[in-house]
Formats: sequence, C-alpha cells, structure tokens
Amino acid sequence: MAARPTSLELAAYGALGLPLAMAALPIYVHVPKFYADTLGLSLAGVGAILLAARIVDAVQDPFFGWWSDRARARGTSRWAFVAAGAPLLALGMAGLFHPPAAGSGGLSAWLVANLVLVYTAFSLVTVSYQAHGAEITDDVAGRTRVTAWREGFALVGVFLAAALPEALRQSLGEREGFARFAIVFAPLVLLAAAITILGSPPAHPRRPPAGTAALGTFTIPLSNAPFRRLLAIFVLNGIAASIPATLVLFFIEDVVRRPDLGPPFLIAYFAAGAAGLPFWVWLARRIGKGRSWLAAMAVSISAFAWAFLLGPGDVAAYLAICVLSGIGLGADLAIPPSLLADVIDGDEARGAGRHEGAYFGLWSLVTKLNLALAAGIALPLLQAFGYAPGAASSPESLLVLAAVYALLPCALKLAAAGVLAASPFCRSAG
Repeated sequence: MAARPTSLELAAYGALGLPLAMAALPIYVHVPKFYADTLGLSLAGVGAILLAARIVDAVQDPFFGWWSDRARARGTSRWAFVAAGAPLLALGMAGLFHPPAAGSGGLSAWLVANLVLVYTAFSLVTVSYQAHGAEITDDVAGRTRVTAWREGFALVGVFLAAALPEALRQSLGEREGFARFAIVFAPLVLLAAAITILGSPPAHPRRPPAGTAALGTFTIPLSNAPFRRLLAIFVLNGIAASIPATLVLFFIEDVVRRPDLGPPFLIAYFAAGAAGLPFWVWLARRIGKGRSWLAAMAVSISAFAWAFLLGPGDVAAYLAICVLSGIGLGADLAIPPSLLADVIDGDEARGAGRHEGAYFGLWSLVTKLNLALAAGIALPLLQAFGYAPGAASSPESLLVLAAVYALLPCALKLAAAGVLAASPFCRSAG
C-alpha cells in the first residue's frame, strides 16, 4: 500500500487544473460571444464550427488514452504527454484570441484551425493528467480527495478566466483585452505544468497489460457495466451543465439586461462551487458518493429552475440562483471522476488489468461531445426562433432563450438524477 499523499503533494498535482480551467471556460463561454458579437460571424455559423471542431477533436481523445496506457506499460511516464501538450496549448490560446483582420471566411478558417490546436493540446494534457490522478491511491474516499484538490484549483482558474478578461476588456477594449488574457495564460500553463510534473504524488507501480489494440480504448471501458451506467448519468448531467454555460452571457445581457455584471455573476457561481466542494467530499464519505451526487443534483434543479421566471433588472434574484445552483457544482466536479476511478477496479478484479488512459480518454470524448451538442443545438435553435444577441429581440425569442437556458437543463438533470437514483451507486454508502 502506497503512503497516503500529503496535502502538499496533492496541491502540486492540482496546480495544473488551474490553467486547464482557464483555457476551458473562455472556449465555451467567451468564444461564441467574441466571434459572433465582437467579430461579426453569424451565431449559427459559430455554433456549427464549435460542433464540428469538437466532434473532430473528441475522436482523438480515446486514442490519446490508448497511447498514454501503452507508453506507461513500456515504462514512459504519463507526464511526457503533459510536457508536450502544455506549450501547444499556450500557442493555440494565443492564436484563438489574436484573430487577423479578415472577412467572415478567413475568420471562420482561423477559428477552426486554432480550435483544433487548442483542443488537441488540451486533450494531450488532460487525458494523461486525469489518468495519473486515478493511479495515485486505491482508497475509495482518498480518490475523492484527489479529485477535489484538482477541481478546487480548477475553480480558481475559472475565477481568473471569468474576471481577468472582463477587467482587461474594460481597460483595453474587447479585442485587445482577450489578446492580453492569452498572453498571461502562456507562462501560467507552463509554470503549472512544471509544478505538477515535479511535485505530484507518484502513481502506483502497476502497469497496464502491453499490446492492447487501439480498438480497446472503446471495447474495454464499454464492456464494464458500471461504467456504462455511470457514462449515461454523466452524459445527461453534462449536457444539462453545458447548455447554460454556452448561453449564460446571452442570458445576462438580454434577459437580465446587466451585461456589466456578467463576471460577478460567474464568479459568484464558481465561488459557491468552491465553497461547497469540501461539504460534498465530507458528505460522500458519510453517505456514499452516489447519494451525495444525487443530493447535489436536487439542490441545483431546485435553484436553477427559477431562472426561467427572471426578467430585466432581477439582479438579486439571479445572483441568488447563481449561488444556490453553484453550491451543487462542487459535487459535479469531484464525484464523477472519483466514481470513474472506482469502476476501473472491476477490470483489475476480473484480471483484465487497469487501463486508466482508455477510460479517461473515452470520458474526455464524452465531455467534449456534451459541450459540442450544447453549442451545436442551442445556438442554431435560438437563431431559428429569431433571437439575435445584443439586438432588439422579440419577447417570444427571449422567452425561448429563457426556456432553453433554464428549463431544458433542469429537465436533463432530472433525468440524470432518475438514472443515478436507480443505479448501484446509490445503493450503498461506498
């Protein structure tokens, strides 16, 4: 049994979560508005690009997982993938927010190219990073502690990604503000990668079986029945979270009509998630991970459904919704990857070895498809009903915006809660 990781070691491991979250939030929150509103591309066109780029990108995640497992089986550290991907991620983010002066065709091509670079680098880093986290400890409760440290740092990254672009935008303008944000991001991701690589707790010395075909990145995880059940819950819950993330700035600007308060609203939401994170870790230890996650879903649904009733100037009410629904966020971040590490144990018990890279590669694919579906469905749907960001939209189109933003996610999360409640994850305190 390996020694229990120290808090300092877990802090070093979690450090890389900060810049990864800083990269993720602008892509699914700021990029649609930046390219559609500031640069003038059509909303449907941006949605289609995000969907297509995500689908192309997501296909490579299981391959990166297979590659990481094979390298680990041959004695190569998973950190080699992190070291290779971090500089590419910095380069892609710089390109994404330094668009050239070009027409819609040129801007669209630039967006596609830099999205693919960012997504590829992000995948190269994230899959091996998360797989290493699953290998740090065999203790069921300890796994939630590992993911909580990682997601805690990620929430700090989200704070920075929410506040820094807005501060830079107000002082430097829209285009220059995002360009400076990308410049700040580059050294930060390189420094965090170095801290994580050098200071993280070591992985257990087990090695996955060598010689697994690339097809095993799909067949091995999908042959695991608990994983299939967990994946179904994760998909429903993930799409439920991705739709509001894609539409939040539009909702704040055109329904609440306080675009100046966008960053404070986002910070309040993620701050509540960070504050709630220790509670969900404690509750998972007391009543089980599945039951704790189910309770968090109930909290989120109960709070977020009220967003549909908001109108212009409802600042206090929307802030309360951000805080209350944000409290459930900590469970969404910490518990699913901890449950994923648990279900991998089933393969080892059956003598099939461990394939953390394959599991987290497929997990990453599904995460990205959730975001892609949110952008590829929600944005064209709103445009079809006549909604245009920042314009004088009709009351009907704003009603559709509110329904897609608030009610559709609640319905999806309710379905996820039903599947979770009927699953083995809620039948024990483990």
